Amino acid sequence: MTNPPRRSRIRVRDEVVADPHVVEAVVAAVHEQVPVYAALDDSRLPEVRAIAAWGMDRLLHLWANDGTLSRADLRRFRGIAAARAADGRPVQAVLRAYRVAATVLTDEVAARAPGLTAEDGLALARTLLTALDTLSEEMATAYAATTEDLAGDRDRALRLLLDDLIAGRHASVGALTDRSARLGVHLPDPYCLLVAEPTNGGGPDMSYEAAAGLLAALGDGGTSLSTVRGSRAVLLLPATAVGRVADLLGERAWRGCAITGEGLDRIAVAHRLAADALDTAPAHAHRPGRILTDADAHVLALLAGHPAATADHIARLVLGPLTDPEQRHLLEALTAYVDAGSATAAARALHLHPQSLRYRLRRINALTSRDPRDPWQRLTLDIARTIRT
Repeated sequence: MTNPPRRSRIRVRDEVVADPHVVEAVVAAVHEQVPVYAALDDSRLPEVRAIAAWGMDRLLHLWANDGTLSRADLRRFRGIAAARAADGRPVQAVLRAYRVAATVLTDEVAARAPGLTAEDGLALARTLLTALDTLSEEMATAYAATTEDLAGDRDRALRLLLDDLIAGRHASVGALTDRSARLGVHLPDPYCLLVAEPTNGGGPDMSYEAAAGLLAALGDGGTSLSTVRGSRAVLLLPATAVGRVADLLGERAWRGCAITGEGLDRIAVAHRLAADALDTAPAHAHRPGRILTDADAHVLALLAGHPAATADHIARLVLGPLTDPEQRHLLEALTAYVDAGSATAAARALHLHPQSLRYRLRRINALTSRDPRDPWQRLTLDIARTIRT
């Protein structure tokens, strides 16, 4: 049986709960002191705030009324732990976040201490310690159970892993490594992130089976993952697989964009680049036996008005070795060709034989994998040499 509510505790509880700055102080402290939470994107912070507000309200209510966590409280905390297991946030980090929050809460109560007694302070400490002890067991159990369920359905667990990666829901490379190890998969590094779709548009949704079939033809053992996003397949492959991608997509009448220049902590960026490139690329950018690459994606982002890299970086991606001083003659040949509109006119402008100019164009193609005679590739080369600093 609980004691009658303490008026001074109720006053403090009401003041703390009514002050929106307290929740922000909790979130800020967790964000600063727990590395996993420091890496969360803005889309996840409202959830952290909601959990902080609810947890603070419940714990202060228990303190004010000498209560204990109810079964409903424990069910909710178990649900939070299960969700964190599914999104790959380590349970140790979650529990540390609660400890940090408890410290902030104690400081906020202490700041409103007039009227409280030593007994009230001891009661707050007892409430928080008892709650944290109970939470540690309940959340660890729920986390382990959810992890086992995910591992039991390995195909689904691997899809969820890639879903979280491309949504940016992994808080750190360390958390990602831990989750991958539990699933028995070693993520490719360096990697190729491929976003692909049928050239005929297909249906409104890509099937997991179709994505898995593409993966089976391209994947390397335990290092590749696949999932779907609407009408598109998304594959995470070893970077060495990129050479086989264009031919396979051509055989299946698919088109795609493969990003190879981003790190494991930027898979979400790679996915956005590839997906936006497929959304905005003109039809003539897609050619049999060729896929869009980082360079195409960055040029398209630049044309759309939201570049994901500096102009000089984009120029280096497209031009490659042509930016080296020893290849200056090739860059001059490219400039003359683009400006003049034909090999003959460009050769005349450079005082070269037309065959010499055509040889240089072939060298440009060999060094950049971009044929200046192809309309789309010529445009990307032109943009790159124009924005180069």
